[in-house]
Amino acid sequence: MKHLTRSVAGAVGLLLAAAMLSGCAPSAAQSMIDPAATPSAGSPAPLSEGAVPTPVPTPAPTADATGQRQVVAFYGDSFTHGQGASVSGKRWSTLVSDDHDWIEVNPSISGLGFVKNRTRDAIDIVDTIVAAHPDIVISTMGLNDNSVMPGSAADVHAAIEADFHRFATEIPDARFIVVEPFWSNQDRPASVDRIIAWVKAAASEVGADYIPGASHWMDGHPELHEAGGGHPNDAGHAMIARRMDAALAKLGL
Repeated sequence: MKHLTRSVAGAVGLLLAAAMLSGCAPSAAQSMIDPAATPSAGSPAPLSEGAVPTPVPTPAPTADATGQRQVVAFYGDSFTHGQGASVSGKRWSTLVSDDHDWIEVNPSISGLGFVKNRTRDAIDIVDTIVAAHPDIVISTMGLNDNSVMPGSAADVHAAIEADFHRFATEIPDARFIVVEPFWSNQDRPASVDRIIAWVKAAASEVGADYIPGASHWMDGHPELHEAGGGHPNDAGHAMIARRMDAALAKLGL
């Protein structure tokens, strides 16, 4: 898909996405690595499970070559929603957006997968992203579907292809970047690499850019995990942002 910037449509889509998701409530259904974190006394309010954080605005934005800031939508689960970060401004997607002076649209939901918890909420985030008319879509989805494997393998495979084809056909001018699904547990079931292979193949089918290796970014770094959980803490989100920036630079961003 071609890269094309839009201003009015992107801004309106951003407001629409925020309005549509403002009423979403957390669910009791959880993935295998989506426990809620408990803040210490005096610490900033954490991101709540299932809540949609408000992007932190960047002061004095710099216009791109066309005079417009790019709208970038993030399609993901708890890692991209910002679980484990002390505040939304320290999640990796917001750090990357600030680095690039992007307008961030991030309706990612903890516990969500291509199939996992997909009917839990009234609004599908693919619809939300399409409605935002982004210039770029960055997908990190896939981690939570390991909990429905291998029983729902056929459904997961089909859903990956369906979601990617929706982005390709419904927002064809957006640049689509697919990131290898994150993983952080010490145990790595065979389903992790199976889902990664499907994600990579589906990205190729729609002509998306692909960023490999993200499932190993947390390997060997227990200090980057939130206490008692599998999510990245503030330092972990900062590390992911650095790795993502480096990968995006190789793609010309």
